[in-house]
Amino acid sequence: MTTKPTLLIVEDEPSILRGLTDLFVFHGFNVESETDGQQGLDRALAAQFSCVILDVMLPSIDGFQICNAIRQHSQTQPILMLTAKNTEQDIINGLTLGADDYLAKPFSTSELVLRVSALIRRSGLALTETKLTINSHVNVCTQKLTGMSYAQNVKYTRREVAILSYLHLKTAPVSREELLKEVWDYKSTEHLDTRTVDIHIAKLRKKIESDPKSPQHLVTFRGEGYQLLTG
Repeated sequence: MTTKPTLLIVEDEPSILRGLTDLFVFHGFNVESETDGQQGLDRALAAQFSCVILDVMLPSIDGFQICNAIRQHSQTQPILMLTAKNTEQDIINGLTLGADDYLAKPFSTSELVLRVSALIRRSGLALTETKLTINSHVNVCTQKLTGMSYAQNVKYTRREVAILSYLHLKTAPVSREELLKEVWDYKSTEHLDTRTVDIHIAKLRKKIESDPKSPQHLVTFRGEGYQLLTG
């Protein structure tokens, strides 16, 4: 018998929480929930969930703090953040702290289910390559989500390793839309905000480049996309 995916939803608005719970139960998920930030964090750290859905504005501690604490504990836990406003800073904060994706309120419920389902599918991705070598100073262990970069120990999220692994297979620049389809597993990118990709690339440059402001490995080709240059 197939085990249902289990979600943790941390949302303090009772009507929204009821609606989200009913939505995901209808689509075949088990749902656990908390309305308080600290209690949500305690629950998140006590178990591995198929996905954690975090509101930003919460009592006691906010969603950004929860996201950051989860990432210190686990690099593999899928996290989606619900932001009250579709502002650049909200998006940057969430993704920089380790969220895999975000949706701005008000959002389409069908889009939310699709995003969560995609995160869960990609979280089970088996990376066949165990060591990715970018140059003599930078390497990544794709199974352990760790590596060395210019004599520094580095930790990666599963999404970051998936991006590097996909780009490593390509000999030409890869567009943001292709990354959203192949790494994020979105079936359509027509209405998606590609800043998610840009922020993940910026995070990766801080980890693999000696000078992130002048990247030599993870390079942008204007109008074409990103390419990982090795050697």
